[in-house]
Amino acid sequence: MRVLVIGSGGREHALLLGLAADPSVTDLFAAPGNAGTEGIATNRSVDVASADAVVALAKELAADLVVIGPEVPLVLGVADALRAAGIAVFGPNKAAAQIEGSKAFAKDVMAAAGVRTAHAEVVDSPADLDAALDRFGPTWVVKDDGLAAGKGVVVTTDRAKARDHAVECLESGHPVLLESFLDGPEVSLFCLVDGQTVVPLIPAQDHKRVGNGDTGPNTGGMGAYTPLPWLPDETVTQIVDEIVKPVAAELVSRGTPFNGLLYAGLAIGADGPAVVEFNARFGDPETQAVLALLRSPLGQALHATATGTLAELPPLQWDDGAAVVVVLAAENYPGTPRIGDVVVGADGEGVRHAGTARDADGKTVSAGGRVLAVVGTGADLAAAREQAYARLAEIKLPGSHFRNDIGLAALEGRISV
Repeated sequence: MRVLVIGSGGREHALLLGLAADPSVTDLFAAPGNAGTEGIATNRSVDVASADAVVALAKELAADLVVIGPEVPLVLGVADALRAAGIAVFGPNKAAAQIEGSKAFAKDVMAAAGVRTAHAEVVDSPADLDAALDRFGPTWVVKDDGLAAGKGVVVTTDRAKARDHAVECLESGHPVLLESFLDGPEVSLFCLVDGQTVVPLIPAQDHKRVGNGDTGPNTGGMGAYTPLPWLPDETVTQIVDEIVKPVAAELVSRGTPFNGLLYAGLAIGADGPAVVEFNARFGDPETQAVLALLRSPLGQALHATATGTLAELPPLQWDDGAAVVVVLAAENYPGTPRIGDVVVGADGEGVRHAGTARDADGKTVSAGGRVLAVVGTGADLAAAREQAYARLAEIKLPGSHFRNDIGLAALEGRISV
């Protein structure tokens, strides 16, 4: 099977590594890829937002399967164009991808499906903003209604900060979603979805804030771990049965069945799980941790989803133990990052490249905010953390920063439901 993976981040590097381990995968291509993916796949340049360009490349490569990593091409309908060309694709069509592309659409779907989520109001005019803010608090949750690469959300007890973010979104031409605050620890649950067939992966927890102790602004994710020792197995079953399956069924009823990876971001509160948001693709950096423990052939699972045969897929098998991923970010991230610096040790064990490139001398240099991530695995969370941070210590990048508490709260028993 010849597989083309669309994207250039750590998620795509992890997907390519998983696909390379599948004996049914004979050829791997990444478009555009990064400095790390070129070691396991053939990198090709492409405009990921151009359906015509992606289809042309898939045809040129005679791809048997295209896996779309990022959200932007999905929301723009690249998967639709591939399917129209008769090419198997892992990723939802444009209509179903609105579950991520429009938070207001997602709220409407959840309401119709009877799924627990935060109360929300859409504000599309500055004139209505202050009255709407008065109906929320003392903790405000303000979301850009469009795509924001994981950084369009502000959660604050400071009304002025909430208002400033809302105004910024409105001035950029995007409606704003105000939500009631959902208490409780957060969980990321990835599910393979083919119409109404749902196959969950193991749950993970992301660390969104830039600083230790969940301080500072939101980022695209500074690290993750899996599995979650504090989350009962029956809660995962409850999430699938009461949230993911009803949403999948609602999308089918609307004539826009979901096909690909449905990512449920949830808060586990006193009343049970409630949806914070849905994404229409693998999450980053949780993917790096989750796929590190997957024993089943990844290519076969993604191909079954893409071709409508997910119900026939054997149960997924997982390695025992735990996985931890820690992100190394460039100086000033999540602001405008410093780029172009040589990364020493970038090709070490467990490294997943994200914002990297090659300079004229062939050296790996930083090319984005989240430069790379390091994965550690072990018999338990403590061992996985130890390996991840030991590997990270071998990497040098001027001005870089990372969190040193990924998975620590769970290890110390400070998370419970």
